[in-house]
Amino acid sequence: MAVAGAGVIMFLVLYLTHGLSARTSTAVLGTLVSLALIGVLGVLFSITAKLTGLDEDTATLIGALGHGIDARGLLLAGVVIGSLGVLDDVTVTQTSSVWELRIANPTLNARELYAAGMRIGRDHVSSAVNTLVMAYAGAALPVLLFSSISGVGLGGIVTSQSVAQEVVRTLVGSVGLVAAVPITTALAAIVAVREPIGATILQR
Repeated sequence: MAVAGAGVIMFLVLYLTHGLSARTSTAVLGTLVSLALIGVLGVLFSITAKLTGLDEDTATLIGALGHGIDARGLLLAGVVIGSLGVLDDVTVTQTSSVWELRIANPTLNARELYAAGMRIGRDHVSSAVNTLVMAYAGAALPVLLFSSISGVGLGGIVTSQSVAQEVVRTLVGSVGLVAAVPITTALAAIVAVREPIGATILQR
């Protein structure tokens, strides 16, 4: 449900922001594939790390509502939705880069466009991953400070549910972002070379 909901949000936002075009549709498709990957990785990582999703805030919420709530499901939904904003930035930028390369040199084939787009993407995704890591580190900062003051060792901090959840969020989001670059770049290269150069220019 989180992947579907994030997909609907992304679908509406991208088309309203960038308009109806092959360029936008390529970014949408790249984002959807990457979101699905993040959802699968989130499930695998949470099972491997034996995360319950029951940190203090979630336990309080479940106690207040008094209904059966899947705490791990809430955790996974947060991972997917938390990654969406940065993922949107990566896929749109990669698609735009490939289109601009196509306009600058119409003789480039799909393989050459992909190679040039990946050179741009490597620098971009490094910055995006740093952004994601800093965001999640900031969210976990109160827990880290409390653990440090209370004298809990590093092992206890890392294995606590709150910190472990942030680690999983960061890992899953980072892997999804890194995978989004080649996926979106490949899709953009395939679509861009098949579009008439006049239509490509009009999409600017």
